Amino acid sequence: MSSSMADHLNQDMQCEGLLQCLHGLRELDKEVYKTLVDAKNPLTVDEIASEVERERSTAYRAVQRLLNAGFIQKEQVNYEDGGYYHVYRPADPDQVAEDMRRILNDWYAKMGQLIQEFQNKYSQQQTSTSSNEY
Repeated sequence: MSSSMADHLNQDMQCEGLLQCLHGLRELDKEVYKTLVDAKNPLTVDEIASEVERERSTAYRAVQRLLNAGFIQKEQVNYEDGGYYHVYRPADPDQVAEDMRRILNDWYAKMGQLIQEFQNKYSQQQTSTSSNEY
């Protein structure tokens, strides 16, 4: 795994790598997301678990991570006799992409601020050191 930003920039990253890079999602999360994208209809957690060949609780945790990241949506389906269950579908890709752009822009602004702080701090120290030499 790369440890620096320069290493990340030199990698041949695929678009799915953004799921991990921006949201910290795992391989299983990517597999669940792809399963939902490929499905013709929304799926329950039990159906997702069956498709990815994992326990229901493991699939549920992946679904929760994807929900929290905004990659999927949850819908409630009501039974006629009362009660309900939830199904999951991928979120609108345009909205997901816009959210990723916002996260990237926020990160870029924060990095710019930190670089400026670095420059201010060490420029002042270098100036102080230079003036003490005379």
